[in-house]
Amino acid sequence: MTPSAAATQRIAHLRAAIREHQYRYYVLDAPTASDAEFDALWRELVRLETEHPALAAPDSPTQRVGGAPASQFDKVRHGAPLLSLANAFDRQELRAWRTRVLNRLPEIDPDQWAYTVEPKIDGLSVILHYENGVFAEGATRGDGTIGEDVTANLRTIPQIPLRIPVDPTRGLATPGTLRVRGEIYVRHADFVAFNAQQAAAGRQVYANPRNFAAGSLRQLDPSVTAARPLRIWAFQLIEGDDASLTSHFGALAYLKRLGFPVSDLNRRFADSEFDALLAYAEAMVAQRGDLPFHIDGAAIKVDALELQSRLGRTGKEPRWATAYKQGGEQAVTRLRDIEIFVGRSGAVTPRATLEPVAVGGVMVEHATLHNFDYVQELDLRLGDSVVITRAGDVIPKVLKALPELRTGEERLWPRPTQCPHCSATLVRTPGEVAFRCSNPQCAGQLTRAVEHFVSRGALDVRTFGVKQAALFVARGLIRRLADVYALPWDEILQIKTYGPKRIEGLRQGLIEAKTRVPARVLHALGIPAIGIQVAVLVARHTPNLLALPHATQESLESVLGIGPEIAEALTAHFASPAARAELHALNLAGLSMRAEPEAETRALVSPAIESKTFVLTGKLERMSRDEATALIASRGGKVAGSVSRKTDYVLAGQDAGSKLAKARELGVAVLDEEEFTDLLAG
Repeated sequence: MTPSAAATQRIAHLRAAIREHQYRYYVLDAPTASDAEFDALWRELVRLETEHPALAAPDSPTQRVGGAPASQFDKVRHGAPLLSLANAFDRQELRAWRTRVLNRLPEIDPDQWAYTVEPKIDGLSVILHYENGVFAEGATRGDGTIGEDVTANLRTIPQIPLRIPVDPTRGLATPGTLRVRGEIYVRHADFVAFNAQQAAAGRQVYANPRNFAAGSLRQLDPSVTAARPLRIWAFQLIEGDDASLTSHFGALAYLKRLGFPVSDLNRRFADSEFDALLAYAEAMVAQRGDLPFHIDGAAIKVDALELQSRLGRTGKEPRWATAYKQGGEQAVTRLRDIEIFVGRSGAVTPRATLEPVAVGGVMVEHATLHNFDYVQELDLRLGDSVVITRAGDVIPKVLKALPELRTGEERLWPRPTQCPHCSATLVRTPGEVAFRCSNPQCAGQLTRAVEHFVSRGALDVRTFGVKQAALFVARGLIRRLADVYALPWDEILQIKTYGPKRIEGLRQGLIEAKTRVPARVLHALGIPAIGIQVAVLVARHTPNLLALPHATQESLESVLGIGPEIAEALTAHFASPAARAELHALNLAGLSMRAEPEAETRALVSPAIESKTFVLTGKLERMSRDEATALIASRGGKVAGSVSRKTDYVLAGQDAGSKLAKARELGVAVLDEEEFTDLLAG
């Protein structure tokens, strides 16, 4: 045997042995080799690969150490949308979900229905792509359609197999193509230990495991990711060659046999065992504090893959799955202070500054207080002990004060009368809850307006964010929205951290935004009551946005879907000479002002509404029935007069009657006006 052939054979043997040992150690938690034995195999493999560079391979265990740092992440378009789950918060909502599922396919025998219950890991969702058994590409979920290529970083995570099957002796064929969805996470003990090391070295300490995991995976230098204690759970087979797999539960077992970590908390229940399913899901969520990793609920899924396909999705959510969550975890902490923030419309919102406290695995230092009246209703005092929660396990909120714990040192909050940015008087319009800054030139308002102008829902300038808006407004480089397209680049170049490459990214992002349709431009102006749906209706009615300042309130009200409030908001905005001048300045900057009806329609229609049937019932407060009907029609949906099994949604206002009762009986999804607005916004 030639030296090269001998080296090839030995390298293959070492790689297989090391993969097996890593699998047993990181996935099964059942090592069969001592550290010394493993290190000896590792050193020998490194030596042989160094001596024979031609035998290097991307699936070698030695490739986990990380490659050269990247300057940025490439974008990856997913083959199919990676969906997120809708939430259910009690047994009634879970039963309603089940009823909707069964009613959508009434021809299916009840004995064919089954469901899985799985822990909903609170981490960062990724998709792993294998070709002929070799890990070829890994990407983040991103917005569900486009993610970031983090292949080099994912290679450093020991639990992710670089070649499958990990153990060829099990008789599993190597799949030609395999796409697996998983969740990157950090165990509580590993997170605490890592933070302890950071603190001892005088380095940054991280607030919560989820953000730590997400930030660790998105490091430009893979060697940094390699030093972090990241792990993965595989929870969905997206694509594979094995046609014999007919169930989600079976697909998870298949992934486990291939060598992927799959949670041992997963369970399967027949439809006749739905009560047992509910009890198991409730117990899992109730005991989440005892798990070695953080979960934010239990995922419940229809098991049969064919039924999943037939059920389809609505918007970005699959009909065949839902997430069960309990009411947010609560904690008691001290109220240090109350700050106020100014929005783009001038509305002033108070926010609580708290003694840091862990709530649901997240360190919370701030919480919403809604408005000044809310502070008064709670009778909050600075220094109070307060109860907080994370609404939906996301938004921290102050629930109440605990006056029985007061010491006498607490102080009433001096409700501000002036804007914190410009010192203008705060005023309250009769009938409104919010106080507003009375200065239209307020830097705080302008900063928020610029943030909205470049945000994803408006012009979508990905390179221009919150920090740029605050910095450029504070330096006087932006005095109105149109100044975003008249920035002094030579002056910005003198700002520390703004080099030529970063500036070029800003410029290119702004240039690309000039291609946005007029409806997006109108929405970006931040006119009160003008969301993207209304902006599309206006753009259809007004082929050229430059004509809007001349439109009368009567002519705008004649457009189906635009009521008196919206028409008045538009005419009031463009009655201002400054607003008209700004519109012309944006036109001169090259933003699109002339509407193309087909493009505007594409900007509005979405899978969340398209081809869906709605029924309206009760009195709506935010809009008239005609306006709601027009908005549904403009998004590609239709409105019916009665509720049936074919109804997708019931929009219920005040004093809803028999239609609401019928919807609940049939398990049809019921929306209030806020949920309807969210659905319209996608």
